[in-house]
Amino acid sequence: MMVTTLTSSRLSYLNLKGKIFRTLIFISIVAILSFVLFGGTVLSHSMKKGLSSLEMRLGGDLIVVPLGYEQKQESILLTGEPSYFYFDKEILGKLKGVEGISKLSPQFYLTSLNASCCSLPLQIVGFDPETDFLVQPWIREVLGKNLEKGALIVGSDVLIEEDRKIKLFDQGYLVAAKLDKTGTGLDQTVFATMDTIKSIYSDAKDKGLYFSENTNPDTSISSIFIKVQKDYDIDQVVTNIRQNIDGVQIIKSKTLISSIADSFSHFTTVFYAFALAFLVITLAVLTAMFSASVNERKKEFAMLRILGATRKKVASILFWESLYISVTGSVLGIGLAALVVFPYNVFIGDSIGVPYLQPSLLWIFVIGMGTLLTAIGVSILASIYSVIKINRFETYLILREGE
Repeated sequence: MMVTTLTSSRLSYLNLKGKIFRTLIFISIVAILSFVLFGGTVLSHSMKKGLSSLEMRLGGDLIVVPLGYEQKQESILLTGEPSYFYFDKEILGKLKGVEGISKLSPQFYLTSLNASCCSLPLQIVGFDPETDFLVQPWIREVLGKNLEKGALIVGSDVLIEEDRKIKLFDQGYLVAAKLDKTGTGLDQTVFATMDTIKSIYSDAKDKGLYFSENTNPDTSISSIFIKVQKDYDIDQVVTNIRQNIDGVQIIKSKTLISSIADSFSHFTTVFYAFALAFLVITLAVLTAMFSASVNERKKEFAMLRILGATRKKVASILFWESLYISVTGSVLGIGLAALVVFPYNVFIGDSIGVPYLQPSLLWIFVIGMGTLLTAIGVSILASIYSVIKINRFETYLILREGE
């Protein structure tokens, strides 16, 4: 016959198993705490990473768009919401004479809004290889060379066919490479040179996409990205542009990033305040529940003392119980949070309205371990009061209670 030694961990397991309803309540409290900590930390880190990605990808200091289209331009950059708008290409010539501008490069926008003519609703961006200082550095990172005529570069979320082609307005275009994930609207964007965009534009017209009479890639552009000369004040350059050109809207990249950073800062402040309050509440609730559990089990612990268990042995039983509860609850909470945060990351990013880039596997592991250790720490702290309480019990008096 096999004899099982009743170690502290074994006794703790049997106690928890014997009071399953009470155990499930303990585990549920820790699971909720872990869900909040893990999910909130992943969201916060993803937003921070997305913001850094946007700052790195923007490149230019200013963006000039037609008057009234500032929000649409920001939506293209942040969420990839398809849009197109145009103004006269002659504005480029006027901008070249503005003091303080170091570089400027135009872009031309198309969108595949009609699902019957295209694989997906996408933002299509045409850039000028001769002046571009934004898109081509990303392309060289993944392709190692400039983009050839007739080929496309697509964002990480754009689906391509097995033959490495994408269909736009019933015409197949070769995808030269995919960009790395950025957490911005660039992930749902298709990039093409101006020569290629002319072909796509012609296909779009043939499929019935409406354009005004004077709108085409030869005479129209959608936006102009500007790099300000070093040692020049950006606000002064904005003033210089407005003095020379009417009917345009000027977006400052730093202002755009600052507004997103403010939203991120507000989210993190609220999250950390809520997480701290939840930690305190969880600690208080667990402490009260452990205390109530000890009161209920006074005779059980007194009997263990009579049978030869030391105070240290009895205390270790409670610590093992808190360890089982915290590990089980935190693993459950982390798992549930992962099932919500990771499969629905695109939806969450779009709902928040800011760049959202999930952390690496290493960071996810670090956040998970941090959550686990926090849950263990809270549970052990909550049990300390009960351990002190047990050590103050008079064994003989407890056993005589109720006689």
